[in-house]
Order: sequence, then structure tokens, then C-alpha cells
Amino acid sequence: MVDPGTIRTVVGVIGNVISFCLFMSPIPTFISIWKSKSVQNFKPDPYIATILNCAMWSFYGMPFVTEDNTLVVTINGFGFFLEMFYTLIFFIYSTWSKRRKILLIFLGEIVFLALVVILLMTFLHSAKQRKVIVGPICIVFNILMYFAPLTVMIPNSIGAVSGLTQLVLYAMYYKTTNWDEEIEQV
Repeated sequence: MVDPGTIRTVVGVIGNVISFCLFMSPIPTFISIWKSKSVQNFKPDPYIATILNCAMWSFYGMPFVTEDNTLVVTINGFGFFLEMFYTLIFFIYSTWSKRRKILLIFLGEIVFLALVVILLMTFLHSAKQRKVIVGPICIVFNILMYFAPLTVMIPNSIGAVSGLTQLVLYAMYYKTTNWDEEIEQV
């Protein structure tokens, strides 16, 4: 029988390798930006979203939130600084309007992160309580990070995908809904 701790470590290392590849994937984009000295038609959204995602996961991996999460802290700390570097390159070669957008979003991320950290550290006194709050927040930002590249599509495409997802879920769970129970409760 394999020790659960060993399995956790192996899966964590595999996850870190995959995350490392994900963080390194924009390199060709930034080489193109650097060579042309222009952001061209690229958008900063994925990099800005990943900054907050990595910051939240780094906070989640700290010992005062969860125990024994060195792998979570190291890969997300690396991702945080790499995405900051990508965003800096993007900032340097952007027009003023794009720079302003980057600064405003980044400021919002700093304020949000600071509020989460301050509120949780002040009002929740156990790691278990903090983990229950920070974990779902991290999952939401993880989803947003993966949705961020879709901002290059026209908004109606995202709405269509969202609507299609809702219809599929409705079709999947329609028969399992107990409609009589809802009427009785009302």
C-alpha cells in the first residue's frame, strides 16, 4: 500500500510541472512584443488575472491557512513573479489607455488581496476556518484565470457559451428535480 502522503507529493509535483509549463507558455507572445516594441493586438487580461490567482493560492498555501503546502506556495509564488514580469513588459509597450487599465485593475487586485488577508487574519483564528473561506475564493479566481483569454472573443460568444452551459445543465438535472417538494415548501 502506498502512503497517502507520498501520493499527495507525487500528484503535487506533477501539478507543479504542469503549472510551470502553463506559466512559461506566453514566452513566444512576449518575445514578439519585445521584438516589435508593441503589444500589437494582444490583451493583458490573462496575465493580470493570473497575478491575482497566484497571489490567492500563495496565501492559501501559507501555514496559517493550510498545513504542509510547500508545493502550492512555491509554484504560485513563481507564477506570481513571472506574471508580474509579463505584465511589466506588456505595460512598457502599451499605449497610455492600456497602461491605465492595467494600473486600475492591478490596484483593485492589491486592495482585494489586502482586504481578504486582513479580514481573515483578524476575524478567523484557526487555519481550518481560513481554509474554508480562502479555498473557494481560490477556485473562483482559478476559473477566472482560465476564462481570461476568452476576453479576446466578442462578448456575445461568451454569453452564448454561458447560455449553452446553462441549458446543458438544465437538461442533465431536469429529471432529478423534485418539483412537488418545491411547491410544498412555498
